Amino acid sequence: MSIFKVMNRIFRICLLSIVFGASHIALGSAQDRDEQAEYKSCLTLTTREPEMAFESALAWRDKGGGFPARHCAALALMEMKKYHIAAPRLEELAEDLRESGSPLVVAVLGQAANAWLLAENLQRAQAVASAGLEFEPDNIELRIDRARVFAQTNNFKAAFDDLDYALKLDPTRTDALVFRGAAWRQLGNNERALEDIELALSLTPDLLSGLVERGILFRLSGKDNLARADWLKVLNLSPYSTAAETARINLEKLDVNTNN
Repeated sequence: MSIFKVMNRIFRICLLSIVFGASHIALGSAQDRDEQAEYKSCLTLTTREPEMAFESALAWRDKGGGFPARHCAALALMEMKKYHIAAPRLEELAEDLRESGSPLVVAVLGQAANAWLLAENLQRAQAVASAGLEFEPDNIELRIDRARVFAQTNNFKAAFDDLDYALKLDPTRTDALVFRGAAWRQLGNNERALEDIELALSLTPDLLSGLVERGILFRLSGKDNLARADWLKVLNLSPYSTAAETARINLEKLDVNTNN
């Protein structure tokens, strides 16, 4: 399993909900405060009962809930894993936000790109991420998102370029460091790969994706004991995570090779 899948970053709901909420707070009327509360309640419901949240969001939309209601409906679909339905809804929302002059266009495009990626429509994911970067070339989140898409199509040089750009903007982004390390490995430079991973782990010692990737690099260099230690640490830290699944697979392969 690719480290780019292991490190499938959390869908960015919280950031966008704060932005939508802030827009209502700025207006300050009682109606706006009620809409903000409605939006917050809807978002909370998406993680608990997404089907109910979706129906509630549609009812709110029909009563004039506007962009926040439509956004909540799309996020509910995401929670239901109906990515292929959520993605075009998010794209349409982004277009309407653009026409209204909203500053939220790029954030929603980022979510649409993630939705297409989860729907395994890589061509559309790349197109949407690229569209967002036309608006904001220095958007780190979109740079990382598009790098993930490039990696899924085995275009590791393009993935590296986006990640390198993102890290020039923020050298402390550990997710980008691990991704770039994985890209370095795929491009055949394990030494530079390990440098990125070690830096990421120096910033966040228990970073699961970093430990998985470092284990892979250790295994490739013949340091099986160090590889095993990293993968066992992942299992200990988060036994039911996607990273743990990858660590477990690698440990099984290591044991098979050791016993043969």
